[in-house]
Amino acid sequence: MTSTSPDALRPTLEAGLRELGLDAAFATPLLAYLALLVRWNRTYNLTAVRDPQEMVGRHLLDSLAMHPFVDALAARGGSLADLGTGPGLPGIPLAIVKPGLRVTLVESNGKKARFLREAVRQLGLPDVRVAEARIEAVAEPGAYDAITARALATLPLILELGGHLLKPDGVLLAMKGVYPVDEIAALPAGWAVTAAHPLSVPGVTGERHLIEIRRKA
Repeated sequence: MTSTSPDALRPTLEAGLRELGLDAAFATPLLAYLALLVRWNRTYNLTAVRDPQEMVGRHLLDSLAMHPFVDALAARGGSLADLGTGPGLPGIPLAIVKPGLRVTLVESNGKKARFLREAVRQLGLPDVRVAEARIEAVAEPGAYDAITARALATLPLILELGGHLLKPDGVLLAMKGVYPVDEIAALPAGWAVTAAHPLSVPGVTGERHLIEIRRKA
């Protein structure tokens, strides 16, 4: 049995889920998503990470490290736009572990958008939709409780492209590596950091932070 088989990856993923305070039973749908990603990646080059074992940490568990910060949103059926989601990260893993969370995956690349639609269909994710468009062209102003971005751009650019999507009291949940001092200093007028959370990703070294940004009152 190769290291790419779901059975070989399951122990690592289950241990990581438990470390993050999530039910290990989520490993089954998450591995179904990963298998689909690995298969499509061979042809469509959706992610530079090729090794499925590495994908468990760097894609699945890294995406899920922010899960506590969407709990309240999921509980009330709130909406999250995942900007420049690529192959669905962090949006699809979050949608899997947070039923009720309404997720829009925003991706302008046609091949990636095709993969996203197929993944949503095969995984049976009723609260997930795909918006194949550039972020700034998504004409849904004020529609979202939260937006997120994982490996997209600087904080000022994320707000410039996608800030219009947020409700007046909405929040940007930005995933960053080291604490982005310079990016925070360059935030556009009217926006401020309201919280910053160090994240721990099981099996992945290096700093991770979740930065919360809201409109100033």
